[in-house]
Amino acid sequence: MQFDILTLFPDLIHFYSEESILGRAQEKKLIRIAAHNFRNDTSDKQKHVDDRPYGGGAGMILQVQPIFGC
Repeated sequence: MQFDILTLFPDLIHFYSEESILGRAQEKKLIRIAAHNFRNDTSDKQKHVDDRPYGGGAGMILQVQPIFGC
């Protein structure tokens, strides 16, 4: 079984998944966990993945383009 995780922090996913019951399942080749950093698929040179919400207000939202590209 294959699990693909989109995240800005793939090292944290690898650390957790190798030290738990998930790690034992990966050693036995029952599952495979791949963490993808969608910051690598941005179109600007600053590698921004967030944007301001439409209509103003507090907070930030994720852009669709980097996630779709990943």
